[in-house]
Amino acid sequence: MSARFAVGIDLGTTNSVLAYAPLDADQPVIQVLPLGQLVAAGTIEQRNQLPAFIYLASQHETGQGTFDLPWASDRDFAVGELARRQSAEVPDRTVGAAKSWLCHGRVDRRGEILPWNAPPEVSKISPITASQRYLEHLASAWEHAFPESPLAEQHVVLTVPASFDAAARELTREAALAAGLPEHLLLLEEPQSAVYAWVDQIGNRWRRSMKLGDVLLVCDVGGGTSDFTLVQVGQEDGELILQRIAVGNHLLVGGDNMDLALAYQASQMFSNKNVSLDPWQSVSLWHSCRAAKETMLADQGPGAYTLSVLGRGSKLIGGTVSVEIKRKMVSDLLVDGFFPKCSIDDRPSRQRGSGFQDIGLPFEQDTAVTRHLAAFLQDHGSVGRDGAVRPTHLLLNGGVFKAQALADRLIEVLTDWAEGQAPQRLEGERDLDQAVARGAAYYGWAKHQGGVRIRGGTARAYYVGIETAGLAIPGAPRPLRALCVAPLGMEEGDQADVPSSEIGLVVGEPAHFRFFSSSVRKQDQTGDVLTSWTADDLAETDSLETTLEPDEAIDEPYVPVKFQSRVTELGMFELWCVSTKSDKRWKLEFNVRDDDA
Repeated sequence: MSARFAVGIDLGTTNSVLAYAPLDADQPVIQVLPLGQLVAAGTIEQRNQLPAFIYLASQHETGQGTFDLPWASDRDFAVGELARRQSAEVPDRTVGAAKSWLCHGRVDRRGEILPWNAPPEVSKISPITASQRYLEHLASAWEHAFPESPLAEQHVVLTVPASFDAAARELTREAALAAGLPEHLLLLEEPQSAVYAWVDQIGNRWRRSMKLGDVLLVCDVGGGTSDFTLVQVGQEDGELILQRIAVGNHLLVGGDNMDLALAYQASQMFSNKNVSLDPWQSVSLWHSCRAAKETMLADQGPGAYTLSVLGRGSKLIGGTVSVEIKRKMVSDLLVDGFFPKCSIDDRPSRQRGSGFQDIGLPFEQDTAVTRHLAAFLQDHGSVGRDGAVRPTHLLLNGGVFKAQALADRLIEVLTDWAEGQAPQRLEGERDLDQAVARGAAYYGWAKHQGGVRIRGGTARAYYVGIETAGLAIPGAPRPLRALCVAPLGMEEGDQADVPSSEIGLVVGEPAHFRFFSSSVRKQDQTGDVLTSWTADDLAETDSLETTLEPDEAIDEPYVPVKFQSRVTELGMFELWCVSTKSDKRWKLEFNVRDDDA
């Protein structure tokens, strides 16, 4: 059976959305699929978003049909709105921010670690399993609505943060395939998807909205991450085109941090009432502050909001303790705390309060989104003046910007940086909750029917680490060189022979292969060698531990090879090690994402 639909899935940190468009339509007709989910025990409702939370039931809650869905029974967990609500009441049994854990390379992402720091009696799951369960819920909801069009047979586009590294993208794809999504699914960067949603909305009018040389800043601040992307207007065959020219680093700062800041402020108010919150109440308060923030910063939000947590002391069992927070306090705290006015020459603070750190999510030390944005514009300043990019246009994405006060402050800061010339916000009204999924569906339709596509190739240059030869020094590793095997902007379908001298490949025994990437070294070409670099230049991605089969024609632990690199049509980066002494080839493969859209 051939595909009938292009399906776009926004696998968000705090919410997921599924949009779709019939492939046989002359123009994209994009709709959002209502997602059936539990909103209370035994109560199912249709919602346009699936909150990215999983509640892991206790033993006495299972086996009663409490968590049954039309497509599943006898479940011991719940996904969606009920789980989100449980995050405030039973945080020890609620998984959240799985997407952020999926890109955290300092933990075992296949290990059963979530909920993080949960007590021993809670059966934990891995970040991959959590992502799989979200996607399984979306797939089941789809097939409940379209039983004759299985999701595995459709053109599926799954979005990821622009800043996800190769390993996080591959793990996302692994979770998707385990959930029953098609082998040929495409990965698309979320900021690009937001641009596609805008293109879908205004059609060819985008070419009248922008001119050659204009630079669009996509500022995407969601629940758990902040992503920055630059898209420039170029020209090809006399026609304007869009080219993605830069993406930022993965920043774990967003709406979750805002909830925590609000919870900290509220805890001080509880303390002033001589109420000391225990760790369980503090986590519960954090989740309760999410609802408070969304309610108070909404248009026509209330002037005050009551925050309550369940009593835990002997005198409070069965009761609650409460404080009232004011709308102005919330607005001032979040605007000045996360979007402070600063200079375009500023950079985020990296000062730590202690030399010891919990092995939790690596949240940014500096919560100022504006300072992170200033650093991003400085790092990619080759297309700007005075050492930094001054974008001419702005596209805001992510649920954080539903708060007009935060959007206004960001525009104010960008205007100051541009010496009073405000970047022009793209025309049209957009649903910030649905834009990424809608853009992904449009992209899937455009791949099939033809339409505007953002160009750019890989958003990073990729390197392999090569140990230098020389005398061994006790206790000291040999120096490492970084060989560029894929330059920034390498297009899907491109392949290259990597110029280099012969390099010894370890075969027949366990070996450690190290890989690096850079989003700022735009000048490096295939074959360039770096003998030194800073952490700002090159970031080490997940290394590969493996044993390559030996070459039977060569009885040596090292086989002389040269490299061939290729980006496949599905965005997989293939690094081939080609023997110079025989016809033997070895492939080291990792996913660098579908960078060009």
